[in-house]
Amino acid sequence: MSGLLYDRTDKILYKCIAKGVIKMPKGANQKLKLYYLMKIMLEKTDDDHSITMPEILAELERYEVTAERRSIYADLQTLDRMGVEIIGEPVGKTYHYHVGSRQFELAELKLLVDAIQSSKFITAKKSNELIRKLEGMCSEYEAKKLQRQVYVSGRIKTMNESIYYNVDSIHNAIAENRKILFQYYQWNIKKEMELRREGTYYHISPWGLCWDDENYYLVGYDAEDQIIKHYRVDKMLRIKMSDEQREGKEHFHQFDIAAYTRKNFAMYGGKEERVKLLMDNSLAGVVIDRFGKDISLIPADEERFTVSVDVAVSRQFVGWLFALGKGAEIIGPDKVVRQVREEIRRLAEQYEVK
Repeated sequence: MSGLLYDRTDKILYKCIAKGVIKMPKGANQKLKLYYLMKIMLEKTDDDHSITMPEILAELERYEVTAERRSIYADLQTLDRMGVEIIGEPVGKTYHYHVGSRQFELAELKLLVDAIQSSKFITAKKSNELIRKLEGMCSEYEAKKLQRQVYVSGRIKTMNESIYYNVDSIHNAIAENRKILFQYYQWNIKKEMELRREGTYYHISPWGLCWDDENYYLVGYDAEDQIIKHYRVDKMLRIKMSDEQREGKEHFHQFDIAAYTRKNFAMYGGKEERVKLLMDNSLAGVVIDRFGKDISLIPADEERFTVSVDVAVSRQFVGWLFALGKGAEIIGPDKVVRQVREEIRRLAEQYEVK
């Protein structure tokens, strides 16, 4: 820490206090002086805002803490040793102090706020609570910059407040190697929560959680159907840990949840196939964004390339392909091409295209 110096007046004042010539009254919160000093420095200062010694003493007075300057210099050094970086810089004849590096930089906090705002699985109420907590990790001036980008109220958000406890329960079950029991619901036309399977509990072995399309999903093994399934966490109710050990370990020994998410478009299931696509060169970025850089893009001619990818073939996958326009085409395998033609016929009949 630089610049923790005091002037001649401070020295004279300190000597008078030490000799008992001047009596310093003790505040009601004297034992909390270091805590309140840290609070003041963290809240009132940052790289663009500093505080002088008289201002520090005035702020401490607000907390009913009295102190002489010499003790504050020592306390600032103590804070610095504790990991709260204190920087002192001369401005004219006065030193100005501010906190240097923090646990989170403002840019990092903005990223976290953006993630919270855009997450549908976090309710509006919880989003605002989390953002307020993040504001407490920066100065009051930086907190205003976070507040200006908060637009939670207009976002589409889940209405299931229990999702945080659901996630915690799932993690606990995974750690304990236990199955979980839960009910699963959907919305009906009356905008009411309607339990699926007439409220019968699902009995699933949880193996992981993934975040896709702004939703949280449980990925687990259904022993009854002997397949891997996924469930929206915000649609799960009354999660309970089972006494039974998890099953399906052999399916998850080398299971890649990220790859599983890439294959299932919008997390809709379907039979997994190795699909060959013929794409315009302009769509290379779209393909890489979806399937990653490890795929092989093989030139077909000067304007197009082919790529083979593993996908769960569903209407959602076909819809994604249709949205890319005439520059995207499935060329194999034949059964998938036939499936796409059937979907085109279904749409033509539905919209009476002649």
